Amino acid sequence: MKIDLIIRAHEILTLDDARPTATAVGVLNGRIVGFDEELSDVDAVRVADFGEACVTPGLIDAHCHTAWWGLGLSAVDLSVVRGIEALYAAVADEVDRLDRAGDVGGWVHGTGFNQSHHGGAFPDIARLDEITGDRPLYLRHTSGHASITNTATLRLIGALEAGFEDPTGGVIVRDEHGHPTGLVEEAAQGLVQALLLPYSTDRLVEALDAATTRYAAQGITSFTEAGVGGGWIGHSPVEAAAYRTAANTGRLHARAQLMPALDALRPLTANADDFHGNGGGAGLDLGVGFGFGDDRVRFGHVKVFLDGSLLGTTAAVTESYCGHEHRTGYLLDAPETYRERALAAYRAGWPLALHAIGDAAIDLALDLIEEAQVAYGVAPVPCRIEHFGIARPDQVERAARLAIAVTPQAGFIGPLGDQMAYLVGEERVGWLYRGRSVIDAGVILAGSSDLPVADNNLRRGMQAAVDRRTDSGAVLAEREALTPQEALRTHTVWAARATGLLADRGTLERGKLADFTVFSASPLTASRIDALDIVATVVGGQFTHDAREGTTA
Repeated sequence: MKIDLIIRAHEILTLDDARPTATAVGVLNGRIVGFDEELSDVDAVRVADFGEACVTPGLIDAHCHTAWWGLGLSAVDLSVVRGIEALYAAVADEVDRLDRAGDVGGWVHGTGFNQSHHGGAFPDIARLDEITGDRPLYLRHTSGHASITNTATLRLIGALEAGFEDPTGGVIVRDEHGHPTGLVEEAAQGLVQALLLPYSTDRLVEALDAATTRYAAQGITSFTEAGVGGGWIGHSPVEAAAYRTAANTGRLHARAQLMPALDALRPLTANADDFHGNGGGAGLDLGVGFGFGDDRVRFGHVKVFLDGSLLGTTAAVTESYCGHEHRTGYLLDAPETYRERALAAYRAGWPLALHAIGDAAIDLALDLIEEAQVAYGVAPVPCRIEHFGIARPDQVERAARLAIAVTPQAGFIGPLGDQMAYLVGEERVGWLYRGRSVIDAGVILAGSSDLPVADNNLRRGMQAAVDRRTDSGAVLAEREALTPQEALRTHTVWAARATGLLADRGTLERGKLADFTVFSASPLTASRIDALDIVATVVGGQFTHDAREGTTA
């Protein structure tokens, strides 16, 4: 018998208790067919011997923003700019580039702004106006929950007109005289994005191709796109078509699970029994729901934004942020509105993925999940709390009782940890982006990057989960540290369980998808996980990245 592929390595970590390690794995038609002695009389079309390298299940990024990042690859990268004058210079350079290209009226796009890179300062709108003139400007904050713009753009969205009112869940920030500062928070960004949207399917496919090519180089084989099709996070009402087109044309280099934004769902009516006797719910037409699709692109949980970001102090907390007296962030809508809309989605078969960073938002998230479970039963796939950023001890215990999954981003600890610690203060720093306490309580801990808020070098994120060290050298809540194996599990077994996909991925077992990440050495025994190289990435038995040959996708 001849199969498609045999991979050999010094160590293959299966994360399957029945066979924890192997030295050979065989692949046929995109799935695993056997290990070691089961392959003794088997030939393969291709044999890949990785010598002293270590093979693991393919890495899963359980929460990221692929289209957003891919579209931003052509924008001015503000994440590397230090000092407000350097930021003005970067914007001026982009204006000059557009002028030389003859792009009259073209947008000035930037991404990755963080006030901590500029001594806590935000750009002055008057300076931005001097530089950009009548060109519209859109500089995205690294959190994604705010942006910087200019007077020309504010005029286009009507924010300068008498009687203008902020949209629900967002703010056009103004100074003490009522003049806009250029800072646009949360859902108010949708007013700016409405000038740019919808992106064409072709443009989104280009972005997905560029982004997932880079995913492959990071060892990522699967990802969950945390919000498509609606709200300020979506890029097109037909955004799912871009993922399908990319997959069908060989330009999607990792498996995608898509979370429709709550705003993408609409009221549905059918037989009352289909909605737990209620008579209606919220979803997509034709009964398309969780799990619809195939192994390359399928729908996941419904994404619901409850609050904002910690860095922007818009995450809803029960006590004020340090240095921001009486500033406690805010919920993006009324709790009763969330109850109506989220429960309508749940009873239509959509498990909930609730963005909740602050502890006040986490309280609401837990309330919504518990109410949904009591009213309509426990979903076969765990509901999720995205970020779980500032979680009190009682909330960890309650999350365990409700059998949910959480996705705190360990990758934030290095570049953003010092900033976060300052904002919450010493008494709450132990609540930040937990690890150990979540696992010990029995909560599913899924690893994710939240790209582009932080990069998607998952090796760096796993190392941060182990050592909890910030860029300044401080250790953020040392008692929350994980072991290297637990860190690996967050991006494999536990991420697969949180996404409802453990039957096909997360471990290496016969019958599962042949998705592998090849590390230069074992992440379980290396002195530093982030010092390891990604030698190769395999999706369905096909190489999407092979550093030995200098190829990706």
